[in-house]
Amino acid sequence: MSSWVGVGQSEIGLVRTLNQDAFAVLDEVGVWAVADGMGGHVGGEVAAQTAIATIQAEARTTSTLLYKDPASSSVEVLTDLLSRAHDAILNQARSKPKLKGMGTTIVLLAIVSGPAPLAYLAHVGDSRAYRLRSGTLTPLTKDHTLIEKYLERGILTVETAKTHPERHVLTRALGVGSTVKPTVTAFPLLPEDLVLLCSDGLTKMLEDEEIRTVFTAGELDPTQVCNRLVTAALDRGGEDNVTVVVVAPHCS
Repeated sequence: MSSWVGVGQSEIGLVRTLNQDAFAVLDEVGVWAVADGMGGHVGGEVAAQTAIATIQAEARTTSTLLYKDPASSSVEVLTDLLSRAHDAILNQARSKPKLKGMGTTIVLLAIVSGPAPLAYLAHVGDSRAYRLRSGTLTPLTKDHTLIEKYLERGILTVETAKTHPERHVLTRALGVGSTVKPTVTAFPLLPEDLVLLCSDGLTKMLEDEEIRTVFTAGELDPTQVCNRLVTAALDRGGEDNVTVVVVAPHCS
């Protein structure tokens, strides 16, 4: 169904004792995702894995609906998919008290192939998506964080935000609160575009311009790009788990 293919890579990093990231590469239905868990030693890992498992289980229905009526159903379909993941995490937490308070960020990509490919993005938290086009890296998501709110209101500058003590405080996450409100966007793709999904283990270590430089430092093969990005994050100190998924047009 999809003429786009993705490659994912996840590393524990050099500081953490547990990898609380998870990802999905579902080329056959045109769906890809990265999740970054939070909450307790085990909870974050369970939350991220639960979200990804839910997406994998529901992806066929989701992609079928997107292909059938992409314009009208995209927001509803992706919102419903993340709501199901949110509910699955809440149910896990209710059944196991030690997991109470767990949650996860997520960034979810669905691509409807065709003469004019269309991508849909849904995200909650600070896992991000970028598009590489003709050597230019463009952010496609805006973090759901306290710092982002401060920046929007002009309380902080970009420079002061980089070292602010609350810079990683989330304002939205799957599994936190009774309901979840993802941001869903749509954008056209060109045949030469690549899309990057990543956890903040990459963006903590590398500025956007550094990500672009690493991205374009060699062949734009998704496997090689993943390797370069993860290696760069580890070389900078690997302070967090780092997960990347790179999605590219399939060249037959």
